Amino acid sequence: VQLVESGGGSVQAGGSLRLSCTASTASETIFRININWYRRPPGKQRELVATITSDDSTNYADSVKGRFTISRDNAKNTVYLQMNSLRPEDTAVYYCNADWFLFRDYEGVKEGHDYWGQGTQVTVSS
Repeated sequence: VQLVESGGGSVQAGGSLRLSCTASTASETIFRININWYRRPPGKQRELVATITSDDSTNYADSVKGRFTISRDNAKNTVYLQMNSLRPEDTAVYYCNADWFLFRDYEGVKEGHDYWGQGTQVTVSS
């Protein structure tokens, strides 16, 4: 299982971006997955931005509430992070994390834990 992020880029303050995190598999079938979006601003520690659980519960950091929306498309094995009203302090490398998921391979149903994507850069200029 691999997590592949896309959608980062450079925007001016007030602009929008949509990040995507797609879980790709060789032959396994993922049927439940929790996804977190983290970010690491320049010179700072990684912080949790948003979460969507396997039952579609969502949670957001206070700093992004009302501006960011996390959602999923199960048919595409993809989770999105819609980011609106971007601010310079949103500048960071954004990472997709699957902290838990269930998948089926030729041996049966298994659990997966703590997979990460490669990260995508978001830069917001003032």
